[in-house]
Amino acid sequence: MEKKLHTVLTIRLFTDEKCFGPGIATLLHHIEDLHSLRSASMKMNMAYSKAWTIVRNAEAQLGFKLLHSTTGGRHGGGATLTEEARELLTAYDGFCRELQETADALYEKYFSKY
Repeated sequence: MEKKLHTVLTIRLFTDEKCFGPGIATLLHHIEDLHSLRSASMKMNMAYSKAWTIVRNAEAQLGFKLLHSTTGGRHGGGATLTEEARELLTAYDGFCRELQETADALYEKYFSKY
């Protein structure tokens, strides 16, 4: 089997500390789809407590809430993204997509013979 050279880009946003990257972006996409932090964490094979820690740390660094959540009970709980979280996720996804397109063009320019 031939091994093909390729690039892998990951984008992480920082304030004083790392606050947003591919992991939390994936978690937020799953929350948006499943309306549940617990279900999103299960889909990622992540402990629910770890998912909450990631969300809380990101919120502290970013300075705004990422989730509206309701506790369980008779009708169950749930989570939805705040407007700020949706805007950040959309910007992050767009930035990553455009950066990958640029990187693909540069890769072709410099490494196409490999």
